[in-house]
Amino acid sequence: MAVPKRRKTGSKMRMRRAHWKTEAPTYATCAQCRQPKLPHRVCKNCGYYAGRQAIETE
Repeated sequence: MAVPKRRKTGSKMRMRRAHWKTEAPTYATCAQCRQPKLPHRVCKNCGYYAGRQAIETE
């Protein structure tokens, strides 16, 4: 089994971990009520998805 012979230096570990950034979620606008919503999800404000009423909302 392959095992590293030497310990990785701190700078090498930090260089590798520099790509572990988190990204903010992307938002789309609802075609019905123009509120921001997650893509491919039912709008929580109006209940529409793909141009039709998916869930009942007040």
